[in-house]
Amino acid sequence: MGKGLEKEFGRDRIKRKIVVAIINYGLGNLASIKNMFKKIGVESIITSNPEEIYKADRLLLPGVGHFAKGMENLHKSGLIPVLEECILEKQKPVLGICLGMQLITLGSEEGSSEGLGWIDAYTRKFSFEDNNFKIPHMGWSHVSYRNETISSQLIPNPRYYFVHSYHVICSNEENVLATCDYSYTFHCGIQKGNIYGVQFHPEKSHKHGMSLLSAFSKI
Repeated sequence: MGKGLEKEFGRDRIKRKIVVAIINYGLGNLASIKNMFKKIGVESIITSNPEEIYKADRLLLPGVGHFAKGMENLHKSGLIPVLEECILEKQKPVLGICLGMQLITLGSEEGSSEGLGWIDAYTRKFSFEDNNFKIPHMGWSHVSYRNETISSQLIPNPRYYFVHSYHVICSNEENVLATCDYSYTFHCGIQKGNIYGVQFHPEKSHKHGMSLLSAFSKI
C-alpha cells in the first residue's frame, strides 16, 4: 500500500485511538479483517474474551458459511448475552460482514435457526428467472448507499467484492443502508442505529473496503 493511501485512510485521519474487537466464534476471515484495520491505522483484536469485548470501542461480527452453523457457534461460544449487552444496551457500534450481517436478522432460508433479531429483516436465497445470473453472486459490484453520513466519507462510486448465495430483505425501508443490483436490486447493507451490516467483503475490496472500515471506525 502506498503512502498516499496510508495518509488518506490511516492515522492522519483518525483523531482518537479506538479499538475494534473482531468477534471470534469460529467462522470468518479474521486475519484478513485485522490486516485491513492495520493498513488504515486502526487497532483491532481477534477475541472471544468477554472482558476484551466489553473494553472495545467498536465490534465486528464476521462470518463465512452456513447460517445455522453460525448461530450454533454463537450459542456455544456463550457470547450472545455479552454482545447484546454491549450492542443493545450500551449502544456500541457493530458491523456485521457477510454471514455476520445475515445473523443479525430474524432468520434465514438456509436452515431453521432463529437469528439474533437485532434488525427486522430476513435472509433469503437468490431466485432468478434469467439463467444468465448464476448462484453464488461472485465478484465485484457497485453499491448505492442511502446513508449520507457514511457515503460522504467513502471513495466515490464504491464497488466491493461479493460472494454469496443469500441476501437480506429488510421489512422497513429505513433500515436499508445500501443496495446492489444482480438481476434485481437487493439490500446489501442494513442499519438500525448503532447496528450496521454489509453483505460484501470489505477485507477483500482493496481501497473501497479500506474506506468503509475507516468510516466505521469513526462512527
